[in-house]
Amino acid sequence: MSASPVLWSLDARGVATVTLNRPEVNNAYDGALIQGVLAAIDELSTKPLRVVVLKGNGRHFQAGADLKWINAVRPQSPDENEVASRATFEAVQRLNTLPVPTVALVQGGCFGGGTGVIAACDVVVAADNALFSITEVRWGLTAAIIIPQLCDAIGVRQVRRYALTGERFGAEDARRIGLVHEVVPLADLEGAGAKVVEQLLANAPAALTETKRLAMESSFGGMAVDDDAYRRLVRLHSDKRRTAEAAEGLASFAEKRAGRWAAAKV
Repeated sequence: MSASPVLWSLDARGVATVTLNRPEVNNAYDGALIQGVLAAIDELSTKPLRVVVLKGNGRHFQAGADLKWINAVRPQSPDENEVASRATFEAVQRLNTLPVPTVALVQGGCFGGGTGVIAACDVVVAADNALFSITEVRWGLTAAIIIPQLCDAIGVRQVRRYALTGERFGAEDARRIGLVHEVVPLADLEGAGAKVVEQLLANAPAALTETKRLAMESSFGGMAVDDDAYRRLVRLHSDKRRTAEAAEGLASFAEKRAGRWAAAKV
């Protein structure tokens, strides 16, 4: 097992690298990884920071939620389920609102919550082997807490396709719809990221912070939700996890079979 679910470092230029470090499960997130992201942001917020680069160790960037962890959380109380959803929301929200530019480097799989994470970053560079999917509906879950950010990044029309079908799509399609900005050969991913960082470092720090803030203020969606909306998203996310439909979806994943869905009641 990996020593720590999240690693971070900071170089002399003020460039931080935050690395998701659960390669044995394709960097699927659980409570420890979420807390690791929050702790890294807390630590970095006390440093002379200019840019944050987000990466994933191993073959894949981030494979969404660890469904074993989801299965462990779901039978707990409603309050405990809300705590888990609130922490997940907070990790994405804090990435989104960092006052410095963020750059995500994506290789391999980027599924479920991973798509929300990159939608919360300012610049996304993907390797040509990257594969994406907003997977929650396949397992009887909802992507409630990342839907606003995805709508901001790729538009409601694209969310209404990809979050409803749960289909997988490649790097070029991700670029076409605006989820990623640039696609490069896998061998060039680090170099392409370094070029973006150099471009950002050439710009005035205070001007970058103000420009990012103004862009987000002008956003129609994103994570710019009020307290009531925030609570509703967390509640929807956590309540759905505790349903019979989620139980069946998670069982279908564990048993490697199609979900046996009851007819919808309209």
